[in-house]
Amino acid sequence: MHMDLIIRNGTVIDGTKAPRYEADVAVQDGRIVAIGDLSGHTARQTIDAGGRIVAPGFIDSHTHDDTAVLSNPGMDFKVSQGVTTVVAGNCGISAAPLRRDMDLPMPLALVETTPEARFTTFAAYLAAMRASPSSVNVAAMVGHSTLRAVVMPDLDRPANAQEIAQMREMVEEAMQAGAIGLSTGTFYPPAAAATTEEIIEVGRPLTARKALYVTHMRDEGARVMESLEETFRIGRELDVPVVVSHHKAQGQPNFGRSKETLPLIRETMKHQCVSLDCYPYTAGSTMIRTDRGMLDGRVLIASSEPHPGMAGRDLDDIAKEWGVAKDEAARRLQPGSAIYFMMDESDVQRILAFDETMIGSDGIPVGEKPHPRLWGTFPRVLGHYSRDVGLFPLETAVWKMTGLTARNFGLAGRGTLKVGQAADIVVFDAATVRDAASYTHPTLPAEGIHAVIVNGALTWSDGVHQGARNGQVLTRSVPN
Repeated sequence: MHMDLIIRNGTVIDGTKAPRYEADVAVQDGRIVAIGDLSGHTARQTIDAGGRIVAPGFIDSHTHDDTAVLSNPGMDFKVSQGVTTVVAGNCGISAAPLRRDMDLPMPLALVETTPEARFTTFAAYLAAMRASPSSVNVAAMVGHSTLRAVVMPDLDRPANAQEIAQMREMVEEAMQAGAIGLSTGTFYPPAAAATTEEIIEVGRPLTARKALYVTHMRDEGARVMESLEETFRIGRELDVPVVVSHHKAQGQPNFGRSKETLPLIRETMKHQCVSLDCYPYTAGSTMIRTDRGMLDGRVLIASSEPHPGMAGRDLDDIAKEWGVAKDEAARRLQPGSAIYFMMDESDVQRILAFDETMIGSDGIPVGEKPHPRLWGTFPRVLGHYSRDVGLFPLETAVWKMTGLTARNFGLAGRGTLKVGQAADIVVFDAATVRDAASYTHPTLPAEGIHAVIVNGALTWSDGVHQGARNGQVLTRSVPN
């Protein structure tokens, strides 16, 4: 039989945590059609995976790639590390719906396009991605903060009944169009005044579809336990699955508190559907903030609209150079993004090693000095944490970024190497794979990623993008 593509002589790690095995993998019409000894078959294209791992394409469970998939469709920063699917619309921030006449508050502006290119409905946004595919698949959520910014003239208060009804209608439109869920970011100013009841009422359309409630919680520091309880309550009230985004214990006074949060999450999982993800770094990244809690540790400026030359510099050094306090320097640098060193390595490892933790980069594709997680998250898990630190076997590492994520987000036909599945595949060298991106040089491609196939199309090969833009818009499939 003549195939489109055969990957020969590889070691298959199938995304289910099952032990690895030697096999060839055949692809036809964008799907996996055979796995095993295919020596008697021919193909239009052949990849020799001898000595390498063949795994499902990685699914980035937490991204801000909402507009990047349209403005930068090659998506080199993702496909170069083996990512074939991104989940967008996180932290309450989505690319739609927006009004063309509105000024976007931070952090919404971090994923902004020009006003003329804004999408007034979620359906229009998904249609644009289908009309101009990127190199990765996209599963998208609608953001609560975005809805507040569209509907409310004043964001520093809870929404009233009329505003809640308007936002609920927008959630319904997004669900009908193909959004996989609703995200919130009550940590951020645009949604900080939202009550738990507001979120529940806005999210009512999720219930009938068992769509996801995904949240950057109100507090990941001193009030992290309280915030977890609020998150779980919203999930129970709506009777929908919950995803705790980029779980962490933030700030030095809270170092070690993953010893409290993870048992609570594990116990809650016995009674309701709860998932979580994290990124493999002790620093996070978001908008430039001036509140003291965010400025207590080291802060590295990633981008600044008024002072672009300060990207890549420490806020402490900038403040000294300007002769001002740290918070005043941050204020002068706004709007922009920054990297905050605010987690303890032991917490990061404990959360990564937690059985049900998915991998999400939380990368922000803005500026020349982004957080290195944008380019390095997945090879860092494979190389540093699995191989070098020995935090978990390679089969577990792959599962955390493939099968587990596809299951939790309802991405049917993805996340595992099985006959009939979509041909999203990565070939990598387990001995050499590593993240090259660093805080000093954050945009270096990963090493050891040899081939990336998206829906059957070879997209990345030996360090070079092959030009394919074969990504699809993915919707959520709910088990019966």
